[in-house]
Amino acid sequence: MSEETSSQPRTAWSDDLLWALSVFDTAVLLLDGELRITHANAAAHALAARVDPAHPDPSVLLRQLPAEAWAPACTIGRWRGEVATASGVVLQVAAYCGQRGNEMRRFVVLDDVTARVAREHELTSRHDELERTYRRLASTQEQLLQTEKMASIGQLAAGVAHEINNPIGYVHSNLGTLRDYASALISLVEAYGRELGTEHPASAHLQQMRERLDIDFIVGDLPQLLDESREGIERVTKIVQDLKEFSHVGRDEPVRAVDLHKGLDSTLNIVWNDLKYKVRLEKHYGEIPPVECHPSELNQVFMNLLINAGQSIAERGTITLATGVDNEEVWVSIADSGCGIPDESLARIFDPFYTTKPIGRGTGLGLAICYGIVAKHHGRIEVSSRLGFGSTFRVVLPVQQPRPGQPGA
Repeated sequence: MSEETSSQPRTAWSDDLLWALSVFDTAVLLLDGELRITHANAAAHALAARVDPAHPDPSVLLRQLPAEAWAPACTIGRWRGEVATASGVVLQVAAYCGQRGNEMRRFVVLDDVTARVAREHELTSRHDELERTYRRLASTQEQLLQTEKMASIGQLAAGVAHEINNPIGYVHSNLGTLRDYASALISLVEAYGRELGTEHPASAHLQQMRERLDIDFIVGDLPQLLDESREGIERVTKIVQDLKEFSHVGRDEPVRAVDLHKGLDSTLNIVWNDLKYKVRLEKHYGEIPPVECHPSELNQVFMNLLINAGQSIAERGTITLATGVDNEEVWVSIADSGCGIPDESLARIFDPFYTTKPIGRGTGLGLAICYGIVAKHHGRIEVSSRLGFGSTFRVVLPVQQPRPGQPGA
């Protein structure tokens, strides 16, 4: 309602005030005690036209106020707030209420802050994007540090393995020679006994000495001890070889076709000492072709998944390794019968720094690094889990890496 149709006398507001309001750039509505508009300045008419071009009446501005605005306005004298209109215009509104004698005075001040709100939203959006970019950079830096650490450990392990190889080699050779010498000496002792016979004067003394030294037991046990020692050295040799294969660092080397079964078994050999006391291992290997990859990087993936599987088992459980091929993709599955992963955590397990492990047991980078390595190989990791029953991680890789110029390369 405009001032010309006001039901209140013009004398309710002074002419000087009305003149002053007419030159304001801010929209002002003067109201009577029954919330009827008694005056609207030119800025209010212009603002009403922006809010509702089809019905550019100042009353459209008054209708934007929420009904609950007047209670605090009349209690403490004013109410402030922002209101988004149906037309997209955002209004900053201040409602004032006061008593003059027996007459209730109210007025509303409105300002179009659409542009300011849009800028604030844009700044907030840019800030959020910067925050996300910062977090991505921080996680990438942490992964690079972890990768460098793994590379350093790999070089150290490879050097140690190389140094261990030499003494292991001659110990293994000496045990073989020692077994031959022991067999020869035992044969000679047995021959002496047969040649002397029971009638020889020294035979009784020799028989007593044979019994006292338990020569019969030694003759039977010595070859077995040497065989077990040689098997132990061969076991150490295998571990050293697996360690060299696992820690082989060749970041700039091209991918090569490798047997994933060999890499999986080598990695299992490295971590088995942490698993053997509580894990029963099952293998269900299928026939799979050689896969083009960086084998040391995939060994790191297998190691992380095997360690996680072992840590999810509290006392006794089963880890099942399975492999297979689907069309042009090979898959490796590592399943455990451990505690499982809660549904609310399942979507975040590959996020850097996210971990459900106690403080000191996990950094939240293991699975993130696995995800990055598999993605680098143009593969994927599929996860299924049931709380209290265990989890299955399935690494799916292309048999051949895309060539430059091919889709996905």
